[in-house]
Amino acid sequence: MTRSDAARGEGRFPGRFREAEERGRRIARPLLWLTGIGGEVDEELMERLGAALLQRDEPGAALAGAMGLPDGTAGRVTRAQVGAALRAAPDMPEGLPEALRSFLERVVAVPDWVDWGRVESGAATFRSLGRNSGDVLTLLSLVGGYRFGGPADLLVLTGGLADGRTLRRLGETAAWSHAVTRPGGLRPGAEGWRLTVHVRVMHALVNARFAARWDTGRWGCPISQADQAATLGLFDATVIAGCLVLGVRLTRRQRDDLMHLWRYVGWLMGVAPQWLTDDEYVRHRWNYHILLAAGGQSRAGQELARLTMDAQAERAFGHRAPAVERLHQRYERARQLSMLTAFVGLPGMRDLGLRPRLPWAVPLAQTRNVVRYRVLGSLPGGRHRLEERGARAQSEYLASLFPGGDDAAVARLPESA
Repeated sequence: MTRSDAARGEGRFPGRFREAEERGRRIARPLLWLTGIGGEVDEELMERLGAALLQRDEPGAALAGAMGLPDGTAGRVTRAQVGAALRAAPDMPEGLPEALRSFLERVVAVPDWVDWGRVESGAATFRSLGRNSGDVLTLLSLVGGYRFGGPADLLVLTGGLADGRTLRRLGETAAWSHAVTRPGGLRPGAEGWRLTVHVRVMHALVNARFAARWDTGRWGCPISQADQAATLGLFDATVIAGCLVLGVRLTRRQRDDLMHLWRYVGWLMGVAPQWLTDDEYVRHRWNYHILLAAGGQSRAGQELARLTMDAQAERAFGHRAPAVERLHQRYERARQLSMLTAFVGLPGMRDLGLRPRLPWAVPLAQTRNVVRYRVLGSLPGGRHRLEERGARAQSEYLASLFPGGDDAAVARLPESA
């Protein structure tokens, strides 16, 4: 047995586990430098990550199983019943199939550790991030995540970003994060809560639909607990780190509350308790180990990166003059490619199959953010103005992802089989 075989779990875990560990270590260097978490490897944590590649959201899977039953079967759940029940929440309609009732009882019940004051404070902090949150989520979290095989390959298989749907899919994700971080958005029955549970059901149906034709030995479950933990880390600690790099000032309290917000979102999304935390340091350590455990680059990731960046030139900015609109679209694509180059570096751009650009967009953002957050934000009433202005910027960003006046909405539930 080689050292490589031992590190990868002696065949106990999917093939992608630790297959590109040295590459992951190189990618993680900026994270280590920025956070000071140290580069020691916790082998027990690595073992848990390997096992989590074969674990799924079991309550969600039980509901998806009931949705996959043949017509007329006792206990079958329909998409219409799920939608109606979510719209009625937190009330529980009469006559629900047992699988749906059990699932709803779980997600309506709020864990004892949820502090609503901190949730609302975290949401206000997210709104104050303005356009920075969209830049970090799109570039560092989403496109940066395309450097690793597995989730990107599943996204290509589902066809979610093909046939001109890229911009809408980006808009659906933005619509969800927008709803989650509006005032009161996560209260049971509110829009953010409803969309989060909707996305959880959607993930469970994708797991059920693709499990039979998915290479589990290579990738693990289509949407595994390890992948869900990784995704959650892209929305909480990665957003914090990316915004700090862009010159945003965040207090320790704001960062802690932002983490608390996403901890509850993760719980609603079906992330296992062992991967939930509102400790930023702990999340950074997990993210580091997730990078070490990740698979290598795949062609799917390169295709998704190209589609995502090309879609930036399709956004709608509302200029009446077509020439001005096209100029703004070209500028936005160039700005994001410039920022992406700064985030992932020259090796990352090569991995993604994208041509590197001069990283001029980062110092431009840093200058703007230093003035906005460290100077104007420190004045009386500054934090409130940052929140209001940031919320407007996020709403404008969301609107730009739905050209032609399309409604900003989350995708419908897929078929269960």
